[in-house]
Amino acid sequence: MMRIAINGMGRIGRLLFRRLIDSNEVELVAVNDIMDADNLAYLLKYDSIYGTFAGNITHKPGALVANGKEVKALQQQHPYLLPWKDLQVDVVLECSGQFSNRAAAEQHIKAGARRVLLSTTGSNDIPLLVYGFNQHALTKEETIISPGGCMTNCSTHILYILNAIGIKSVQCNILHSYTSRQELVDAPHKQFRRGRAAAEAIIPVEIDLQQSLERLLPTMKDKIASVSTRVPVANGALADFTIQLQHETTREEINKLFSTAAKNDYKGIIEYTEDPLVSLDIKGNTHSCVIDGTLTSVIGNHVKLIAWFDNEYGFTTRMIDWLGLMK
Repeated sequence: MMRIAINGMGRIGRLLFRRLIDSNEVELVAVNDIMDADNLAYLLKYDSIYGTFAGNITHKPGALVANGKEVKALQQQHPYLLPWKDLQVDVVLECSGQFSNRAAAEQHIKAGARRVLLSTTGSNDIPLLVYGFNQHALTKEETIISPGGCMTNCSTHILYILNAIGIKSVQCNILHSYTSRQELVDAPHKQFRRGRAAAEAIIPVEIDLQQSLERLLPTMKDKIASVSTRVPVANGALADFTIQLQHETTREEINKLFSTAAKNDYKGIIEYTEDPLVSLDIKGNTHSCVIDGTLTSVIGNHVKLIAWFDNEYGFTTRMIDWLGLMK
């Protein structure tokens, strides 16, 4: 059984813990975070988005105990000092956000881990592989992998499918729940808008989605613009695509394209719906994107396409899918 460790117990790290602790496919052997173990156990047990942990979780010196399974709890700031060799760790889920370039992520390899799976888009010297799109490019020799971020996992499939018709340009606005990279009260921040009170305003923020999409879809270079608008909700996102196609189309043609994809090649990755959803309805959804056919609109060759996604649950589902490929 594959032995897994998690470095960084923020939102993604804790959700992965909850989802992997009872897995029959992998064994979660250790977590690492600088927070105190009692605080970590509390945050694992009580979650404001996904509710109370379904089971028992306690802590003791150097370990967490969840549903009778003991997981070593470490508090090491430097990954190269972690006991991955002694623990025979196969894959480290690097969820701290601090070690996303090759030199930094390789500290886990030097510590004895066989492979590292980031929880974000890494630097350009790390392969960017989106599950459901180019996962076949994974080789046994590659030790560090970026699965992209939640926005990249949503957008890549949509643009790839539409590019079969031919895309002239695309403007993408991700209406996204606020995150830990924003402030709850006004405070200094190098991106001034991120320093404004997240629960009190609609806040446009800079993102690197355009660069990620151009890496994955090089024929789309200089055709993509993107922004994320943070809204005062704690979970969920709505991706708003305004696309100029090479040819005129119809609302029916676009919806059929995605409903067919969702049933066939992209089953489990894309979902298609014509239910009148709101963001709360996406909580816990495992898909990378949920195309809302009720909101598709077309004027000539101009298309408005709307997709929902759970920025935490959908993305951790893809990370778990990656573990299945990394055996």
